[in-house]
Parts: sequence; structure tokens; C-alpha cells
Amino acid sequence: MRSEGASDGIERFNSPGKGRGLQARKEFEVGDLVFSCPAYTHVLTVNERGNHCEFCFARKEGLSKCGRCKQAFYCNVECQRGDWPMHKLECSSMRTFGQNWNPSETVRLTARILAKQKTHPERTSSEKLLAVSEFESHLDKLDNEKRELIQSDIAGLHHFYSKHLEYPDNAAMVELFAKIVFRSKALEDTLMLALPQRLYFSNDSVALMNHSCCPNVIVTYKGTLAEVRAVQAINPGDEIFTSYIDLLYPVEDRNERLKDSYFFTCDCQECTTKEKDAAKLEMRKLNDPPKPEVVKDMIKYARNVIEEFRRAKHYKPPSELLEMCELSLDKMGSVFEDTNVYMLHMMYQAMGVCLYMQDWEGALRYGQKIVKPYSRHYPAYSLNVASMWLKLGRLYIGLENKSAGEKALKKAIAIMEVAHGKDHPYISEINKEMEEH
Repeated sequence: MRSEGASDGIERFNSPGKGRGLQARKEFEVGDLVFSCPAYTHVLTVNERGNHCEFCFARKEGLSKCGRCKQAFYCNVECQRGDWPMHKLECSSMRTFGQNWNPSETVRLTARILAKQKTHPERTSSEKLLAVSEFESHLDKLDNEKRELIQSDIAGLHHFYSKHLEYPDNAAMVELFAKIVFRSKALEDTLMLALPQRLYFSNDSVALMNHSCCPNVIVTYKGTLAEVRAVQAINPGDEIFTSYIDLLYPVEDRNERLKDSYFFTCDCQECTTKEKDAAKLEMRKLNDPPKPEVVKDMIKYARNVIEEFRRAKHYKPPSELLEMCELSLDKMGSVFEDTNVYMLHMMYQAMGVCLYMQDWEGALRYGQKIVKPYSRHYPAYSLNVASMWLKLGRLYIGLENKSAGEKALKKAIAIMEVAHGKDHPYISEINKEMEEH
């Protein structure tokens, strides 16, 4: 293994069977900051505008809006000036197109990368160990559908940003979009389900970490700064692993997702031994146990209904979505225990629909069933578990059960103090919530 570059307590190296990776140069304990890295560039999603500063991503009330487009919001004049080199790519375009301004987040992020590459051709502070030019594109592995989506995004880039950007040739554009889609997907999978805000980043040293279903670090963000903290003890020479996917599901499902999105399968200890699959696929203890073919058919049904629900969210009303959840839970419940991950998946969807419909009692009932199995199935210090405790805490408090609410919020904080660090603004916000109630 040859060291190719070092930065403080980590170094880039050749990971056997995986290619490039990161390894520790010193010891890290649980909760230690392994490294931090500023985003190469970033974009706040449109649906979060007004809640966060476009430049520093601070979440606060009383943000000032851009006087030109009236759609971008900032903490103060300094943040607005700092964001102008990127916001100017969109400001006049938003005024010109009005309600028809709708580039995808991938298009918006790519526009900012092109602008950054022109204004900062030199290596930036976020590229100490990995340059943007070194990102993997996996072009040779993209199917026709993915290639068509890239061409659609390229057309969107030309349509909405033609006045402000200089474009490379189409082949270079395809390669850049493939890199951005691949990298953004990894961050979305690891972060977006757990965080209360939806942000897209292009971050470079973070991209060096290889995947494991037994990760020893977790990635969180403080504003636009990526922070990577240890969730297991790490010794000098250990490879640093994060997770690219949601780890709730059994080995077969996880590897299907990895192969489809990232073009590899995992050979970590958990995938090799399948030691957690029995608990994740727990069956009801019946006097007449279901036959293997019945179990196999129910797992197939569960996978199908999960995909069907994912599509249905785009066109069905909430009441029908909730009915879909309830019917599938009834059917799966004849074979699966409530702790089975397919049951938990549909309970989580039902909880989300209840929250949308402001059925707080219904959301609480589902959340109470979910949180303890989550704690068993996910690795320690999982943001998904912290997020569930947060939701439960706020539901309890909203339903005037303050003691249960505080207990749940403290469980969330205990996880977040390790994953985010004790000084993270999110933790201050939660403590403030408890004080106010």
C-alpha cells in the first residue's frame, strides 16, 4: 500500500481491492473529529429558500432577500456579497423565466462547478487529497436511461444558464454530469434522509472514503463544511469507511442498491456473515410457521410495494397513500413481525403521510413502533435513529407530554453529540426547544 498524500490525521492510499481510499495516521476515539473539508461548491434547494442563508446555510428567521430576484435569502450583506459570484448565474435568469425557472438541482450544482473552475483554475482548499478532475464518472457503466437524463440536464444547463457560462464540448459535459450525479447520489443517500434540510454539495476529500456497511465514521455538515467523526475506535493504519446507502435493509437489498447506483457489491463482515439478516427479516412466531415459498413471496411483495409507493408519492393524494401503507402492513403482518425492516419501511412512510396530514397522534403511534427496532438494526450513532427520536420528541411535546418529549430529545442529542459534535448548531436548537417548553 503506497501513501499518495497526507493531511493531518489522514492520508490517501491505495486500498487493496478498492482502489484509492483514506486511512488513519493516528488514533481516533468515538466522537473525535477525523477531518473536516469545505465544500468545493454548494447549492441550497429551491424548496428550502427562505429558511436558510444561500451562502453559509445558516438556518434562521428574518433573512434578507435579494433585491433583484426576490428569491434568494441571506443573513446579511456580507453573506450576499460572498454568494454573488454564484448567485449571479441565476439571478437574472430567475427574473427572465419567472415561474418557468426550474432547472434540476444537478444542473444548478454543475453550473456552479463550471463557474468555479473558471474563476479558480488552481487547486482549492477542498481538493487537498482529491481534485474534482479525479472524480469517478463510471461512464462505461451508465445505461441508456441514465445517459438520456444527462443529456436532458445538459439541455437544461444551456437553456437556463447560456448567458453566464462557457461550456466545454458535449463529451466533456457528459463526463462532468456523470461525475456530479454519482457524487451527489452518494451524499444524498448518506445525508438527506436524516437531516432536516436538503442540501447538495460537491465535496472532494469526503469522496475518497470507501463504503462499508460497518462504517467507522459518519459525515455531517456544519453550514457548508463537511465534518467526519469517528463512530468506532480507529487505529493508525485503519482504513476510514463511510456508508453510501441506508443500512436498514438486509444484505441482498443493500448489495442490489450498491450495484445499481455505485457499480460494486460490499464484502464487509456484515455482508459476508449476514449476521443481522435474521433479526431484520424476523417472522411472526406462529403455531404453523409459514413455508419457505410463502416467505419468499412475501419478501418479493414487500420489495414491489416499496417501489410502487415510491412512484405513487408523485401522483396519489395523502389519504390514498396512507391507505396503501395500511393495506400493505396488514398483508405483510400476517407473516412478518413488526420489527421486520419491510414493515418498518412502510410504517415510516405512513408516519410521513400522517405528519403531512397533521395527524399527530397517528404519526406518534407509528414512530413509537419504529424507534426501538431502528436502534437495533442501524449501527451505533445512526442519524436515522437520531432523526426518529427528534420527531418523537417534538410530537410528544406538541401533544403536551413534556416529560416523554424531553426524554426522546435527549436520546437524539446523545447520538448527535457524537455524530455532529457537541458544539453543532442543531444541538443548540434542540436544547433551546426544551427550555422554551
